[in-house]
Amino acid sequence: MKTNRRKSFLKGIPSWGLALLTMVFAFVVLMIVGDILVAIFKIPEGKGELVFYILYNLIIASGCFFICKQNPKSILYVPVLCNIIGIISAIVEPTFWKSSLWIVICSGWALSVIASIIGARLGRRKAISKNP
Repeated sequence: MKTNRRKSFLKGIPSWGLALLTMVFAFVVLMIVGDILVAIFKIPEGKGELVFYILYNLIIASGCFFICKQNPKSILYVPVLCNIIGIISAIVEPTFWKSSLWIVICSGWALSVIASIIGARLGRRKAISKNP
């Protein structure tokens, strides 16, 4: 019997594309939404920045988890592609390692790698259990 459910448009996108979409979405949340909410609610600069970097890290980690759960083989490149903006800023920006913000960013990298590993393990388990 055929169902009338539509497939998500995200179903056909490869893992590297989903990783880049996650990166762009997290960056937009961090820079644009973060700046707008800090300006509207008049949050002090340091506290607002910290909260949105934590949100940025959580978005990337959850994206890595779901992408690697869907395609466990993508564990090798998804965390790198999702965090490419932070990696580039760590290399290029001269004050990155001098400020205390590097702790939040680097912990986000570790969180995304851990989430990718967990997602890949759950994805492998699901794939094995589907095959009789």
